[in-house]
Amino acid sequence: MQKRGSLLLAVALSVVTISACNSPTASNTAGSGSETTTTATTGGASRLDTVKSRGTLVCGVEGSIPGFSFVDSSGNYSGLDVDVCKAVAAAVLGDAEKVEYRNLDSTERFTALSGGEVDMLSRNTTWTSSRDAAGGNGLEFAPTTFFDGQGIMVRTDSGITDLEGFEGKSICVETGTTTELNLADRMRELGVTYNEVKFQDSDATYAAYAEGRCEGVTSDRSQLAARRTTLPNPDEHVLLDVVMSKEPLGPVTTNGDSQWYDAVKWVTFGLIQAEEFGITQANVQQQLQSENPEIRRFLGVEGDLGTQLGLPNDFMVKVIEAVGNYGEIYERNVGEGSELNLERGQNQLWTEGGLMYSPPFR
Repeated sequence: MQKRGSLLLAVALSVVTISACNSPTASNTAGSGSETTTTATTGGASRLDTVKSRGTLVCGVEGSIPGFSFVDSSGNYSGLDVDVCKAVAAAVLGDAEKVEYRNLDSTERFTALSGGEVDMLSRNTTWTSSRDAAGGNGLEFAPTTFFDGQGIMVRTDSGITDLEGFEGKSICVETGTTTELNLADRMRELGVTYNEVKFQDSDATYAAYAEGRCEGVTSDRSQLAARRTTLPNPDEHVLLDVVMSKEPLGPVTTNGDSQWYDAVKWVTFGLIQAEEFGITQANVQQQLQSENPEIRRFLGVEGDLGTQLGLPNDFMVKVIEAVGNYGEIYERNVGEGSELNLERGQNQLWTEGGLMYSPPFR
């Protein structure tokens, strides 16, 4: 176990230090959702100042994936990605409810972010070199909040058990995603000829699959598991034992605004560090009395780590009070106590053999 933990920690650290190239094309389609107009940051000011002066965080989400970002019939948002939006709002504005959510499909998201329509993305967006690089999409990826892999779902009576079984058959996929590219690479490698049926958003993709327009549908395994629960007869569908790629998913900001990126980055790290410290929604006030100097700095009782980031010194107290630590967020939305019932696996803390790791708050 110790050897495995060390290996996974090394992988986690390598992921955190990735930089670099070019990626799927984003359209100029405007985002859907709220009608509030958001202006891009101008005059060299940080978006952190923009969010503070506006008094609301505009967060781009997917909006239709149960457990990650889902809006119910009453307009209420929930999910792991939504809780990350709330955490940033709690840190910056002191109120987790001061979030305006903007539903963005895979072709809209980067244009909306780079154009200043949203302050950040917290949706199923994979960290890749081309999306990170200044010569590519020019984005900044905050720490991964969910380590995933690409899978594929079929009907249980299809007789398909592996990718070779798709020879001459159709697969539904959302365009403008790493999913589309990974599928093409994998099938090319295997020499399988298949028919790609592409859609601009996930709702259309899964609707086509449900209507039988394709024999399989591919996306991140977590998304497939979530969408399976929304199909008319979930037991009639199964995820194949196939993992086509690494899919590190996390919050995203734009290049060239270090202050805003640092704020989002360290709030995200803080969720992980809080779990490692054992600080929860239930005990965070009690932990303010801790004699542990690391915990006292983390919670802003001593030092000025928060103000160095342009945030209130007790920003992590506000975050934990609002949404809890990473483990609480995971279990509430996608963990074994939720409808999705996903094992922690790679999303465990590094101390438990997983990939979740925070640099020191010092």
